[in-house]
Order: sequence, then C-alpha cells, then structure tokens
Amino acid sequence: MKNKNEVWIGVEQLNNDPVLNELQNQEFAQPDPLPMNEKTLELGASRRDFLKYLGFSLGAATIAASCDIPIKRAIPYVIKPDTIVPGVATYYASSFVQGGDYCAVLVKTREGRPIKIEGNSLSKVTKGATSARAQASVLSLYDTSRFPQPGRMENGNFAKISWEDLDKELAGKLNAKDGIRIIANTLMSPTTARAIADFITAYPNTKVVQYDPVSSSAILEANEQTLGDRAIPDYHFEKADVILSFGADFLGTWISPVEYASQYAINRKIDPEHPKMSRHIQVESHLSMTGSNADNRVLIKPSEMGAAIAALYNELAALNGAASVSAPNLNDKAKAALKKAAADLNAAKGKALVVSGSNNIGEQILVNAINSMLGSYGATIDFTNASMQRKGIDADIQGLIREMSAGSIGAVLVMGANPAFDLPNSEAFRAALAKVALKISFANTPDETTALCNYVAPTHHFLESWGDAEPKRGHYSLIQPTISPLFKTRQAEESLLRWAQSPNLKLDSDQPYFDYLRWNWEQSMFPLQSNYATFQMFWDSALHDGIFEEVLVPKTVSFQGDVAAAAGKLSKPSGSEMEISFFETVNVGAGQYANNPWLQEMPDPVARTAWGNHLAIPISWDGGNDWNGFKNLNKEEAKGKADIVEVEVNGAKQRVTCVRQFGQPEGGVALALGYGRQVVGEAGRNVGINAYPWLSIDANGNTQYYATTVGISDKVAEENDFACVQYHHTMGVKGVDPKTNEEINVDEKTVMTLGAGFQGGLTKRSIIYQANLSEVEGLVEHIKEKREEAAHLNANTIYPYDQYVEEFYSQGHHWGMHVDLNACIGCGSCQVACVAENNVPMVGKREVSRHHEMAWIRIDRYFFGDYENPNVVYQPMLCQHCDNAPCENVCPVAATNHSSEGLNQMTYNRCIGTRYCANNCPYKVRRFNWLDYTTADIWPANEYSMNGEELRFGADNLTRMVLNPDVTVRSRGVIEKCSFCVQRLQEGKLTAKKEGRHLQDSDVRTACQTACPTGAITFGDMNNKEGDLSKKLSSELNYKVLEEINTQASVHYSAKVVNRDEAIG
Repeated sequence: MKNKNEVWIGVEQLNNDPVLNELQNQEFAQPDPLPMNEKTLELGASRRDFLKYLGFSLGAATIAASCDIPIKRAIPYVIKPDTIVPGVATYYASSFVQGGDYCAVLVKTREGRPIKIEGNSLSKVTKGATSARAQASVLSLYDTSRFPQPGRMENGNFAKISWEDLDKELAGKLNAKDGIRIIANTLMSPTTARAIADFITAYPNTKVVQYDPVSSSAILEANEQTLGDRAIPDYHFEKADVILSFGADFLGTWISPVEYASQYAINRKIDPEHPKMSRHIQVESHLSMTGSNADNRVLIKPSEMGAAIAALYNELAALNGAASVSAPNLNDKAKAALKKAAADLNAAKGKALVVSGSNNIGEQILVNAINSMLGSYGATIDFTNASMQRKGIDADIQGLIREMSAGSIGAVLVMGANPAFDLPNSEAFRAALAKVALKISFANTPDETTALCNYVAPTHHFLESWGDAEPKRGHYSLIQPTISPLFKTRQAEESLLRWAQSPNLKLDSDQPYFDYLRWNWEQSMFPLQSNYATFQMFWDSALHDGIFEEVLVPKTVSFQGDVAAAAGKLSKPSGSEMEISFFETVNVGAGQYANNPWLQEMPDPVARTAWGNHLAIPISWDGGNDWNGFKNLNKEEAKGKADIVEVEVNGAKQRVTCVRQFGQPEGGVALALGYGRQVVGEAGRNVGINAYPWLSIDANGNTQYYATTVGISDKVAEENDFACVQYHHTMGVKGVDPKTNEEINVDEKTVMTLGAGFQGGLTKRSIIYQANLSEVEGLVEHIKEKREEAAHLNANTIYPYDQYVEEFYSQGHHWGMHVDLNACIGCGSCQVACVAENNVPMVGKREVSRHHEMAWIRIDRYFFGDYENPNVVYQPMLCQHCDNAPCENVCPVAATNHSSEGLNQMTYNRCIGTRYCANNCPYKVRRFNWLDYTTADIWPANEYSMNGEELRFGADNLTRMVLNPDVTVRSRGVIEKCSFCVQRLQEGKLTAKKEGRHLQDSDVRTACQTACPTGAITFGDMNNKEGDLSKKLSSELNYKVLEEINTQASVHYSAKVVNRDEAIG
C-alpha cells in the first residue's frame, strides 16, 4: 500500500491514535515532578511559586536576580605553565581507537582538561569526520568507575596493590607458565604489535588471539581463500553508481562507518544543476540505519540471506554468460527484486559495489565472485590500502576455549576485550577460564571478564596515552596524551615490556613507553619516507599533524574461488514462521560503551529509543498461525508505555520490551546486542537484556547473528518508563478535533491563527518535502509554489514581518544554517557533539520517558512511500533562530531575545521558568530543566533529590571536569536551547580581530557541523553572498520548515530526494 505524497512519523499517526492526539494536545507531557510533601514544604516556596505569587512581574524578576549567590573562590596558578593561556583552548592531534573503531581527532583542552573531540581534517581515512562514539569518548576519561590503581581480584572484590608489588608477583608466575595467551579485540597499533613481539621473545609460548564481538571473520577468510589476502579491502562508495548491501550496516556500525559515510554522501547530495545520484539497494531482515537511507529495500528473513546472494549471483551469471550455482529457495518478491537489481548493477560495471555483513564464508565467497563479474576490483574495491580495522578470527577464540578446557593454558592476559560477556558461548568461556591459573586484565573499568581475573593492571584512557594506529595499510596516526593520568594507571604495552624485561624499554626514563614508541617510529616509519632528512623533523611533523602516510605500490587481486563449493556452504531458509536477527547499535556498540550516559541517552536513529534495547516487531503482521497474541502488542507506545513479552531462542528465555517497527519482514523480529551488562559502572548496569547467549556458531567456528528457533509469548508485563522519544516534541502530527471532527495538526494548536482560514492551511505544512529522482523537476515547482503561497499568506497577516527589521538584518552578520536532508544519515554524531560542547545534561531513563530529555538538537525520523516498507528521511531539528520568533514576545521577563546578528538568545539568570516560550515555539526545540540535573542550582528548594531517578550523571566533581567553561551550566527551572554555538562565534571574532582582518564564514563552525561525517550541515553568514551557505540557500530544493507561519527562520533545509527503482519495490 503506497501513498507517495504522505509523510508520517509513526503508526499511531496513521491510525489517528486518540492517545497520541490527547498527548499532543497537552502543554506538557508530565506535571511538575517535584512532589509537595513535608520535606519540600519545609524548604519554603519554590522559585516558580514565589514569582507566581508576585504576578511574574519584571519587579519580581529583579528581586529574584538580586538574591545572594554563594561565593566560589578560584586559586590562580602560582607559576603559570608556558603552554596554557587561561581562557584559550589548546588542540592536540590524536586518534580515537577502541577495538576496531577509529577516528583521527583533534582534542580540545582547556586549562589542561580535555573537554571536546573534533575531527582531524588532515586524515585521508576519516577526513575530519567523527562518530557519536568518538564524540562521547571524552566523557569516559572522567568515568567514576575507573580502577584507581592496580589490584587483586579476590572473590570478585577489588583489592588495591602497588605497581611494584604487582610486577614482583607476576614476574615469577609468568615464568612458570607453559601456555600464555593474549586475548584482544582487533589491534591496529604497529607499536603495540612490536611490544607484543618483544613479550613473545621473552615468553615464546605466547600467542595472540584476536576476535571481534560483531565479527567480520568470514570476510577475512573468504578473501584469503579467493583473493590471496586475509584483509578487509578498501571500499570506495564514492566511486559507485550502484551500491547493493546484503545486511551490511556500512553507515552505522560496519567496519569503518565514518569513512564510508563521508564517501557515500558525495553521490547523494543532489541539486538541479548536478542531478546525478547513486542508487542504493539494501537487502536485509531488519530496518538498519543504512537500510533506512537506502533507495530500495528488499525484505528477507535472516535465514534467506544465502539464498538472496545466490539469486543475485545467478542473475548476473546469466547476463555475463557464466555458469549458475545451486541456490536455495527464496521468496518470489525478493527474487524478482534481485533480478532487477542485477540489471542495474550490470549496467554500472566498473562503478558497482556489492558488500555483505554476513559471517558465512560461502556467502562472502559468492559476494567476491559477484564483484569480480562487475569489475569492481581495482575500481570500487582496492587492496592497496586495505582496512586493518577488523582482524578478529572467530575460530581462534573458540580454539582458545578448547585449549583452556583441556588445561593446556597457564596464563591469560586480557587486553581490551570482554569475552565473558560478548561471546555466544560465554558460559563455556567462563568455565574454561576458571581452569587457568593466572588471569590478568588490563581493563581500566570493571567488566564481566575482569571480575574473573586474579589481577588488574589498569591501562590509561586513550586521552592519557601515547600510542599509534594503522587503520589502513600505509595510513598511520599517532595518539598523544592530553592530560596526565588521573589515576595510578599504566599503559598495557608498558606492562608487557616490563614483565618481559625488554631491552628496548628505557626504565630510567620519565616516560618509558613514549621513548619506546618514538624508537619504534624511528626504526619502522622514518625509513618509509623521503621528505625529512632527520628523524626529529619527521617526528615533529607527524606529531603535529597526527598522521603519516606511506606511498604503497598498487596491489591487484583476481578472484580464484570455487563458487560451486561455496554455494554448498550457504545458509538455508529454515521455513520457520518466526526468526530473529541481532545487530549492533551506533551508540553502545557491542557493549563496550554501555557505561557512557551520553551514548545511552542518544536515541537509536531508527527506533528512537534510549536506555535499553527492544524487540523490533513488524507493524502489521498479526503473528500468523502460531502467535495469536502478537497483533495486540504495543498499543500505547505513544503514551510512554510498552509491552513486555517473553522471548525464547534455542531454549533460552528472557523478558524483553517490544516496539512496532516499519520495514520488518513478516515473521522477522530483531534485537540489539551490547545491552544487559552486569559488571559495569552505574550508567550501564542492568540496562536492557543480554542477547549474546542467543547467538550461535557455525561449522567453521564463525558467530551467526540470527536464530530460527524462536518463540514469543503474549504480553506478560508492561514497562511504564519506556524511553522512546518518537512522539516527543513532534510537529505535524495529524488527528481529528473532538469538537469539530475536522482534521487538525494536534500538536500545533498553540500557534496563532495569523490570517483568515490560516489554521486550516496548516494541515499540509512544510515540514518535509520529498520526491523520487525522476520527479525532481516537479518537486522544484511544488516547493516554489508552496514558498510563494507562504509569502503571500505572511504578507497579508495581521502581524506582517516588519520590512525595517529585514533591512536591519541585511547589514553586518546574519548567521544561518542549512541542513541537507539527502546527506543526513541520522547517525547522531551532531547530537553528542552538541551535548559535549554546550554542557547539555543527561537526565536518565525515567526522565526521558516523561518527555524531559534535554538534547538541543533532535533528529526527527519520518517515513514516506510504502506503508509496509517505507523510505525514511532524517531531519535534524534545532532552534531555528527565527527573526520573527514566537517565543520572544511571550516571555514576561525578556529572558529570550534577539541579537543584532540574528541569534535567538537566552539570558539564563533572567529566566523564571514560565515555559511560555516552549509552549509558543512551533518547532518544539526549547528544553526545560525540570530538575537539578547538574547540581548547578543555588536555590535550596531545587537541591531536593531527583524524585526517584537513581543517577545524577553530572553531580560528581570528576565527571564535571568535562564541562566547557565557555558555556553556562544551567540550573533547575531554566529554559535552554541551541545557541548556534555563540561561544564559538565570539572566539572567531576575537581571532579575526587579533589577526587584523574581517570575520569569515570559515572562522566559525558549530559543534554539530564539525562532527557531521557527511557534511550535511553548513553554517555561515547569510549576508555573505559568496559564502558556502549562500550557495546552499540559492538551491531550488531549499526551503524553511513551517515557512507559512511567518517565523522567518534562519535554518534552511533541502528537500529529500531518493533514487528509487519502482521495479525493485
């Protein structure tokens, strides 16, 4: 069923759900959370009540502002460090590395504290882009659960010891061990590899076992068998005209998503002057972030993946005169879609790319054969600069379990891995590990594996470390410390070298591992270049830039695989009515980021849920023959409630919250991995359920991320604190007026009727414009008509926009922003960057469920097209900095006002919390501090506890070290919102003034803009007609959201265009 013109936000809107209509009609979703009990009454009147009694007059605001504020004395430097200028940020080039995750970064420090991550534009890998995980990594530095020093684990309890005692105890114990194994996720550091080699020299019975919780093991093995290189190739999405992905979430979590996203966006940004656009086809069993950005999606059950790959191979083989292979049965709809997809791919030979997230070796061999037929090797796929971001082999960790069970391993050293949690057979691992006499963990925070070890030798956080990385062959980057270690930790590599008594480690040095790193670069990297005559010059350049690139000889490969044999190893459709797929999320990953509140509170881009995982179930499927209660699940999602069901997979049962999700195949459900941690800091403990025990292992030892033996019960309970933001702060939700029975926009009844019949005109408002590529000319005409209609309405309103005001803002600077909806992929990097830059508080699951989340920029997700398998558009929504702002004229104390440069400003110490501005904002972008989330409040009545919320993420002094001193920390009862990073504007002005020149657009970049991996956000001066922003605004696809209500917004958007092939479906 299709309606190509309608855009909707969720199934409740399509059904005119009365619960949603009622919720949107309320001014605020929840009442004031502070209960009136004896304790609060003893504290006297609250600030809001106090001012209410005085009539909210300006005089009352003056009284409030004159209240005494406690004096906080600062102690200046006795001797000021030469490298620190108070109030001026210092940036250090470094690298974010966590397992296979990588970003080249610049670390912003203030007064010696790292507070913000920016991308390093010199890197040819990530090109100045970052991920949400990289942005949030600075908060992990100040994690209160970090181990303070080395220790012994005694019955699960941590007992502190000194490094000297630890080294003495381990020296003798390591010498006595016959078999030593180092367990790690992907290691991409050349110097770490050198340190491990030195350790192996001292202990020749040592082997390294690398695995990845969400594995690419099958790709590595298939490439070794058929292409002669055990490596992940360098994919070039920017060179592909047609992309087909078999379940690979390459924009979200697959291998190198930041790199791939920046490449992908190049051919997705469309303009009438540049109408060419790539086509993206996604074959998958659940709606992934990458799938949500696809032009076409082909829905299959997880067990049909092998059949789908074989079907595509056979179609291409027929077109190219090659022999077909034996293929499992595939549903007719998917088969027909793949036949058309094969024609599209074949027509784009040399500019086609097929990737697969499957962990089945046979399926990956067929994918290699497909790319060989398409001429992709040497064009869109290259092995010269092959990726080093996935090295784990699943069979190796399974072999280690067998070795430990047999008693042949004497010592295990765990380096940055957590196999007791994230293996499918973690129970078997724990039982085998119990048979190992010596177990050492290098973790710097508690985890499930460390709890089973004898010793903890905590390593530094990467922001305290020296190190390096090689994310791709020939591409090296350095890691340098930006702060002295906060605790008595030591780098894991230095510990290995000390225990090995390596002659290459200078123990008399103040920084032994720094000297070792420098020595290794002199030995290994310096000879690879010819630009610098001395090593010191080379080192200074590499340290300054953060990167070094080696020029490699091009490497060619040719496919030499046996496709017939590979076809015999494909997964077979199970015939089961219910199947479940498992996936990694962009925020908590495989579980390694579970204790980061910034990532826990960042909503999942597709489902819009936070603080936990959920079972995604199809929108309309009623459960078939076996699941009668299925159709009754989740009827009150919009009300902040969700049903809990009991899920049984391969005989193991757990209870899980379920969510209705568009784009799920009938009989297909999905669940995220990485949740359900038990041994972790407070933020991550018992959040969601652990789905790893439901994974399986195939005959080759590779982990499989789906199951076919699945049972789902009827509703067994209800979650009342369901943190789903899908229906929070929405725009354009349609419903039926209970009084007139007319269709209305139920969430916008507060917007004034600015002209006769105008309210009725809001039922088709300018929130999202979308069209297929073949319809772009019609879309341009439609946008032009709508904007002309809005201009006419605005000119004839009883409150016209003052022409004098327009002339006023045409002088000097007038700051604005453009968001390209064709480039935005919904990754959330901008949202976390904004949190870090602007001290946005985290509120916790319970407060999110009450619509009290505080993010200044939200990413609205809309559907359009086919109701069963729709296209998706993401729209970052922030304060629009309206020149005719409805929020400004309703504030009784002028706490919100307009600057001479077009900024909608907040004066926090004037705000008295009436929330009139939030109620009158048509974009729903203002956030109210319902509680004292950051312990910044000076009012005694507001220091009361957070009414049942267990955690206060900004209360600890260590955590507060992450705060940006350029941005005020807000207290309870205050409204806050996007400021266009005004502190960065001021910094840019001061820099230009100091250099004796005019301020340029390029001098100022907002936090969201710098974080975006696809370049979807452009910020600048709208009065600069030669700037990048003005060029964006001149596009015929440009529009303003809700332009018809005459707010004169300064944020513009480009219409969403998809390159959909209707023949594929």
